[in-house]
Amino acid sequence: MADTALAPPPRSPLSHAADRLAAATRASRGAIRLAELPFLTQVNVRLDAKGAAADAVGLALGLQLPLEPDTVVRAGQSTALWLGPDEWLLVGPPGREADWESRIREAAADEPVSVTDVSAQRTTLLVTGSHARDLLAHGCPLDLHPRAFEAGRCAQTTLGRTQVVLVSRDEPRAGFLVLVRSSFAGYLADWLLDAATEYV
Repeated sequence: MADTALAPPPRSPLSHAADRLAAATRASRGAIRLAELPFLTQVNVRLDAKGAAADAVGLALGLQLPLEPDTVVRAGQSTALWLGPDEWLLVGPPGREADWESRIREAAADEPVSVTDVSAQRTTLLVTGSHARDLLAHGCPLDLHPRAFEAGRCAQTTLGRTQVVLVSRDEPRAGFLVLVRSSFAGYLADWLLDAATEYV
């Protein structure tokens, strides 16, 4: 007989920290906002940026792959991050993994392409507020001044000694996305909360 028991809903890597992130946000009175954006679709794509597949994939997704190093292209709720000369990370709302993989493989046709669903590998932290840049600068070796790391930029870097992908969002006052491996998410949340005490 088939097992009809319902599976428990998935737990995000930072579900245990949600209350503390919200409390720090309230206490800072707008200086810092910290929140997890769980379960985002994240798909790693590798292909020849100069080949026909790059344009075909962009058209199939309605999202052009950025060709300039450390840049971001956004279309609606989907974002493409440049990670290397032949590597991108696609980020979007939950549940798009299978659709994106199918579209990419079909668009690439006979061109060599690698498509890997890495959604479960990382979670995403939203860091916004008037002092978001200052908070991140405490533990990031990059120059985060707006002239050096402007809106629409991304980088693979470290934050609080943790490997992350950092994205400067292009919406007004939208702050940053910090993509961190799930196994390090709790540590990074603790680091951010400790660093945020300066603003509460």
